[in-house]
Amino acid sequence: MKKYVRFALILLALLGAGVGAYKYIAQRKVVAQTTAAAAEAVKAVAQTLELAASDIYTLRSLTLAQGLPVSGTLKATHSAMVKARVAGELMDLTLREGDRVAQGQVVARIDPTEYLARQRQAQRQVDAAMAQVEIAQKQFDNNQALVDQGFISKTALDTSLSNLSGAKASHLAAVAALDVARKAVDDTILKAPLSGSIAQRLAQNGERVAPDARIVEIVDLQQLEVEAAVPPADAANVRIGQSALLTMEGSTSPVNARVLRINPSAQAGSRSVLIYLGVKSTPELRQGLFVQGQLATTRISALAVPVTAVRTDKPQPYVQWIDKDQVRHMTVSLGTRGEAEGQVMVGISSSDSKLSEGLQLLTASSGAVREGTRVKFTTVKP
Repeated sequence: MKKYVRFALILLALLGAGVGAYKYIAQRKVVAQTTAAAAEAVKAVAQTLELAASDIYTLRSLTLAQGLPVSGTLKATHSAMVKARVAGELMDLTLREGDRVAQGQVVARIDPTEYLARQRQAQRQVDAAMAQVEIAQKQFDNNQALVDQGFISKTALDTSLSNLSGAKASHLAAVAALDVARKAVDDTILKAPLSGSIAQRLAQNGERVAPDARIVEIVDLQQLEVEAAVPPADAANVRIGQSALLTMEGSTSPVNARVLRINPSAQAGSRSVLIYLGVKSTPELRQGLFVQGQLATTRISALAVPVTAVRTDKPQPYVQWIDKDQVRHMTVSLGTRGEAEGQVMVGISSSDSKLSEGLQLLTASSGAVREGTRVKFTTVKP
């Protein structure tokens, strides 16, 4: 009897262990499923790319400007070299490179001591000549009265008239000398002929400068221009008013320019023609910087995207476009390059019928995105 009881107890213990093991396995399976679902949710969130408006380019047909490569150095359209007009010791020069000056502002002075003395000397000569005129005038008036009364001959009157004319001529010569002396005094004050900035300071206070000695250079950066040489074969296609897109050394920001003037003469030797491109001033532009770019001489219409939006990390170039909130890749063929909307564009074509105007493409700012990645747009808070 005791044997059967023992067997029953063992059976019950095994049955209880089996039920516990089943519950444990079922619980582990539920936990694993929950963990996997959470991981998939996290992975889906992580694979969702958030885009801003600047990351999207809407494909459309553009007129691409093509043309000639041009290059040159920026220089101010309006500049002036302030030079000494008279010899003397330089004084009161306080301006240095980078300082702003206004038109008519005093830049420096030449010691006026010598020129003021010459002006006083010329003034005294004018006064002396005027006194001689007055004496000759009185003598002529007296002789005129005596001739009328018959006391002297007309010859004496003619002599006094000649003396009066000579005195007046001497007076006029003295006045002219005084004007020259005054001009020399005025020339000791050096003024800015235009508004701008000091580009060079070429002399120092205390130096004795000669006439035409360079003191400072002033440049007006409000209007800049580029002098570019165009080959003779292409010069006939250049017209005043044509636009150009230039890039500055050390910067990727494009600079808009247009043809202002065309030199009527070809250069000796190379036979190239100089053209002058006007550039609107911006804070980063400086005289002397080297720029290069394209001068638009022809225009072509095509479906175009920014060159930077075309990816080349696969055997064939492709673009990334958005299809129902997912990123897709489309292989494209590259066509003509040109300038439009202030940047370098390239025409594209594809055998895919979905390539058409209105297609939303990812720009270079979004980088390379894996195909199938979900996207959403940044919500702008009011």
